[in-house]
Amino acid sequence: MASQNSDEFLVERTTIVKAEAPVVFALINDFHQWTQWSPWEGLDPAMQRTYAGPDAGVGASYAWAGNKKAGSGSMVITESVPNERVVLDLAFLKPFKAQNVTTFLISPNGVSPNAGEVQVTWKMTGKKNLFFKIFGFIFSMDKLVGKDFEKGLSQLKAVAEKS
Repeated sequence: MASQNSDEFLVERTTIVKAEAPVVFALINDFHQWTQWSPWEGLDPAMQRTYAGPDAGVGASYAWAGNKKAGSGSMVITESVPNERVVLDLAFLKPFKAQNVTTFLISPNGVSPNAGEVQVTWKMTGKKNLFFKIFGFIFSMDKLVGKDFEKGLSQLKAVAEKS
């Protein structure tokens, strides 16, 4: 994990999902599915969404523009390994500009995994911008988005386990 004084940050959360890897992977690898579980979906009922590229996998992109809570930005899938990993380039435009890498890892749960159960890890890495370098001791990225990751993973788990 990046130290508090580092120019980089890491936010990471993990959960266990009682669903097969292909079910979980499909919910992450297709931005159209994010409306079911993303922790930011309810922030602006009038949020504008734009999808481009393929429906899923490498090259798929998603942009959003919303109110002050939702902000605006875009995501592009840069790596997609079926049932194992999805990597995104994430660009925030508002409320602050930032460029980050977001990774979802799907793996068997533990040494002797139960059939139909996977571990899902959601992590984001990036460089601290000037704002976070100055106010980093008060506003760590982990404190700002960690709860969102927990909420998103909880919602992803609920959707996947209903499938």
